[in-house]
Amino acid sequence: MTRVMGAAMRRIQAGNALTAFGIGFTVPFLYIYVAQVRGLGSMAATSAFVAFAVSALVALPLTGRVIDRRGPVPVVIGAAVAASAGALSLGLSTGIVPILLSALALGAGQAVMQPALATMIVWCSTPSTRTRAFALQFFMQNLGLGIGGLIGGQIVDESRPASFTLLFGIEAVMFLVLAGVILTVRMPHAPSIKDAVPRDGSRSGGAWKRLLEHKAMVKLLVLGFVIFFACYGQFESGLAAFGTEAAGISPSTLGFALAANTGAIVVAQFVVLKLVEKRRRSRVIALVGLIWTVAWIIAGFSGLGHGSAMMAAAAFITTYALFGIGEAMLSPTLAPLVADLAPEGSVGQYNSAFALVKQMALALGPLGVPLGAGVPILYIGVFVAVSLGIAWLALRLGKQLSPVQDKPSLLKGEAVPAVVVPTSEPERVPA
Repeated sequence: MTRVMGAAMRRIQAGNALTAFGIGFTVPFLYIYVAQVRGLGSMAATSAFVAFAVSALVALPLTGRVIDRRGPVPVVIGAAVAASAGALSLGLSTGIVPILLSALALGAGQAVMQPALATMIVWCSTPSTRTRAFALQFFMQNLGLGIGGLIGGQIVDESRPASFTLLFGIEAVMFLVLAGVILTVRMPHAPSIKDAVPRDGSRSGGAWKRLLEHKAMVKLLVLGFVIFFACYGQFESGLAAFGTEAAGISPSTLGFALAANTGAIVVAQFVVLKLVEKRRRSRVIALVGLIWTVAWIIAGFSGLGHGSAMMAAAAFITTYALFGIGEAMLSPTLAPLVADLAPEGSVGQYNSAFALVKQMALALGPLGVPLGAGVPILYIGVFVAVSLGIAWLALRLGKQLSPVQDKPSLLKGEAVPAVVVPTSEPERVPA
């Protein structure tokens, strides 16, 4: 990694951490703010969450092409400004319509930032250093979210709406800080894996058509959807419903479980990284599927009712911690693999497609609530099978990857060709 790449990476990671810190101030308290502080009820609060999901699903299909044509820097800045306006407006809104409009702006801004920042990290890293770069991003994001939530919890007061306005104001400022930091980043050339993706200049069609013709990427998108639905999509919906309804877990214990998840990520991230860096990505993902299978079985034990309340609580907390270890293994694996599969000039498109799949999985995650609350044994059985499916899909994906894509440590000590970063000039289409 060159000096220019290192300097750019440090600024990107710092901006990322500050943004996560700002988001941590508001995410845990959004439901309370809309439903109770503003007195709009649970349906309005649910509608605000739906607005977040809808805005992401609308914005992301258009984002990748813009990133690849204009570069990620202006996209991040524009998204940060939009998110800042949405956060500030949300903190000042008192009615359902302005709250929903604010949520749309905030959700779209946050969603667009993800693939744009991921593309910047790709451009500022080499295939052999990309694993560590994305692991650091995930670590900083979780640390920022945790610290932000902890401090935000000490500021909020349900009897004082102004305290919530302050939180959203801090979040808005953090987005502007991100925009300011990114403005100072000097983007270097982006090394890539030579001949990692076959290119056929005779192919016609749009970017999405070419992506869907890329078998390895399609398999990765399917695998990503299952991963996000089985883990992230269940954290605050189906698994929480299972814990409180079937296992009798108290809200405070659920809070400890979420803290255990974050703690496991923060503690394990760089220990796990040393184990992941020199191993095949497909096998690492398959191992995560097996770890999560154990996690779901332990969660099932917490809901059987044969042990004490303390044993049930310990089992439930252990489940969340095991999910955190799996997340720590995936963070340096999935995002770099997306980048290494992308052809020249399509990194933004591939990152946006993967972010879109993630948002779809998160939006469908609450479908697990009826099972988790009403048919707990079936719920656990379904997600044990899904986790085993993750391992199977990962091993099948490995057969579609080149040796270097599956194990980028093979590149260490070898020269990697540089790919010139696309300029901000629009593409010229022949007449």
